[in-house]
Amino acid sequence: MDDHWTVGRVAELADVSVRTLHHYDGIGLVRPSARTAAGYRAYSAGDIERLREVLAYRRLGFGLREVAELVGDPATDAAAHLRRLRGLLLERRDRADAMLAAIDRELEARAKGRKVTPEEQLEMVGARLYDVIGGAYPATRRTDPRIAARIRGALGDARTVLNVGAGTGSYEPTDREVTAVEPSAVMRGQRPAGSAPCVAAAAESLPFEDGSFDVAMAVSTVHHWGDPMAGLREMRRVARHVVVLTFDTDEPGWQDRFWLTRDYLPEFAGVLAQFPSLAAMADAIGARAEPVPVPWDCADGLFEAYWRRPEAYLEERVRRAMSVWTRVGPQAERRAVRSLGDDLASGRWAERNGDLADLDAADLGLRLLMA
Repeated sequence: MDDHWTVGRVAELADVSVRTLHHYDGIGLVRPSARTAAGYRAYSAGDIERLREVLAYRRLGFGLREVAELVGDPATDAAAHLRRLRGLLLERRDRADAMLAAIDRELEARAKGRKVTPEEQLEMVGARLYDVIGGAYPATRRTDPRIAARIRGALGDARTVLNVGAGTGSYEPTDREVTAVEPSAVMRGQRPAGSAPCVAAAAESLPFEDGSFDVAMAVSTVHHWGDPMAGLREMRRVARHVVVLTFDTDEPGWQDRFWLTRDYLPEFAGVLAQFPSLAAMADAIGARAEPVPVPWDCADGLFEAYWRRPEAYLEERVRRAMSVWTRVGPQAERRAVRSLGDDLASGRWAERNGDLADLDAADLGLRLLMA
């Protein structure tokens, strides 16, 4: 294998001009450090790695000054750059998915002759998934006291708490010293007055020293991270204990435990196709897992909250605060809502799920990881 690459060969492989490479050399961004047998300057393997990072950040829209700061950070290795790039690309994908969903909603409204408001028009150019669904959170995503009690119990006597993917602040303890982390400006903007200070950062790259907190917590957020395993390891790095509310996809046929995904939204399984297993997440932080039943009258409008109140899933305001619907896309959403509405009207839903009426809580896969 070659231990150096000429400027021309690198330009060919990277699909950039030789002039671009000379410019990067001239400003000290990427300088060839090797020599050919004939004495010409060439790129070493380390130079290629740095160039890869530079070009990737450039193609994501970063300016040269920003790129220089990113690749020049001595505390960030190649793996960290890859995790960051992966997160940025997933964020771009979520942004595109959210924009497509908003476009489809506007097209449908226009086809029906309904006037589209300026707010709806601007929604299309909104940023991330949470930036689209986040505006609906205050209406339906509130702290459920029974789930909160489980989380408080898991926090134990910790005094300093880091809340990762904190959103609007649900489930943050009010009797501890809390620091929140949330990448979405929309979500940060909806945090109530007097809530814990919130840092704009991603789970995969927490800006804190090792062991800075007694405990790091994450509530119903891991599935939104670009690299869940990296985020969990970061939580373990910065805190002595970790508490994570997530869900279990390890059990065979797990998607059948909830009637909504079983009978109306099979696409849900595809949304979580790349999500790590519960066992892998537990191993990453050395955690044990405990089930968290969802109360029939759950105050937190998470995806499974209305398992005994199916009519709620027909309401637009309820669905908009659930990321699942944006991820599966408008076509799947319309089909699922239409089928559910038909089955509720005909009595078929009640026939299939009549046994739920006597349950006060249901195990739908919600799990509390504690390390």
